Amino acid sequence: MLYWEVYTYTPWDRLNSQTLSKVRLMSILNVFDKYPLIGLRFFNDLKANIQQYPHYTFYNTIKRIVDPKNKDYTIQNWNFVWAMDKEKRLYQFLFQKMKRNNEMMAALVALAPLELVKLFSTHKKEAILKTLSLLNNHKTLSFATLLEAQGKSLAEESQEFTIDNKSLQRIQFSNYLKQQPNIQGQWFPHFSPKCPICGTFMKELEAYRIGFGKLICPQCGYEKYKNK
Repeated sequence: MLYWEVYTYTPWDRLNSQTLSKVRLMSILNVFDKYPLIGLRFFNDLKANIQQYPHYTFYNTIKRIVDPKNKDYTIQNWNFVWAMDKEKRLYQFLFQKMKRNNEMMAALVALAPLELVKLFSTHKKEAILKTLSLLNNHKTLSFATLLEAQGKSLAEESQEFTIDNKSLQRIQFSNYLKQQPNIQGQWFPHFSPKCPICGTFMKELEAYRIGFGKLICPQCGYEKYKNK
């Protein structure tokens, strides 16, 4: 198994706010062959929630990032998302921002805890889509924190770091970035079927359970159950 390590301050933990905490995350390469790329609209929506809701927060606290080969990275282009939903399930994601085809994106590099890794191993791309949607749904979360760099990394300050930003392999999911949003999240493509009457993408009614959901055409009102 491959693991990344993040060293960060945790100002929300009053007992340990002045000491560095080490967080160990499993490399996404344990699940996928390459690093999935995420559109920056996800982070824009996350930052909008930080501005609007008190249980969404932002801190400059990351001081060190170490890859599975024990190499230190510069920390300026990294984000760490730390969240918990109302079912007390923890979500931790490490992202590296980069430019691809003149567009800024973020590679999903590592995640934790183990239960989340198992979920991603089973459901692959669908797990990414649903989980990132959940992270920006303020009604489902107890808290969500976005962490970025605090100055230079500890390794950089000691002048013993290796710049290795080009070592990440990259993948872009087909049709991942679409201008028109779907019901599950503003940064995801449509997976709902088209209305047989007018051709508009069907919307899922939020009042119904996932797996037994009811779809409705927002244009003409045609209805269809998901399991049909």
